[in-house]
Formats: sequence, C-alpha cells, structure tokens
Amino acid sequence: MRRDEQRLQDILEAIDKIQRIAADGREAFDADEMRQVWIVHHIQIIGEAARALSETFRLRHGEIPWASIVGMRHILVHDYFGIDLDEVWAVAARDLPLLRRQVTAIVQRGGEHGE
Repeated sequence: MRRDEQRLQDILEAIDKIQRIAADGREAFDADEMRQVWIVHHIQIIGEAARALSETFRLRHGEIPWASIVGMRHILVHDYFGIDLDEVWAVAARDLPLLRRQVTAIVQRGGEHGE
C-alpha cells in the first residue's frame, strides 16, 4: 500500500502535468479535446490520491478541502458526459496553484504523515 508521502507526490506530479498543459491558456484548452482529456485525467488522479490518504492525515490537514477534491474526482469519473469544462478550467487555473503550495509546504515539513 502506498504511503501518504507517496500520495502527496502523486498529487504534485499531477498538478505539474496539468499546469504545463494549462500554461497555453483557456483558448488552447477550449480548442483542443486532448488538452481537456489530459487535464480531466490528472484531476482524477489528484482526487484518487486524496481519497487514498489516511484519515488521520486528512484530519491533520483540514485546511485542504479533501472532500471537495475527492468529490470532483467522483463527478469526473461517474458523470463523464456531464462534465462542465468551465469548472474543469476553473479548478486548473484557480484551485490547483493553491493546492500545490499547500501540499508542497507539507512535504517540505517532512510529510507530517498520519499513519
């Protein structure tokens, strides 16, 4: 079983991959289905990694909206044809930079793992 520290690295890697693709801007995102699929896929990875973090870890780091992150993953996986690309872009552009800073700070402090 993967440890919390490994899950945090999964989150950071997925954010980095999203940010590389999103750097070309909203217009490029809107015009390219492959970019959309890439970003959706990596948001799913973030949600799956967040879901797999220990409950102790998630409670210790309640400043991060873990339930919302996991909830977004569920929507993307289970309501695929109802995906709102405006919301996907908002997550990529608005939410992920903050999440990256928060997770990076935890990793730099030594992970502060739960289990």
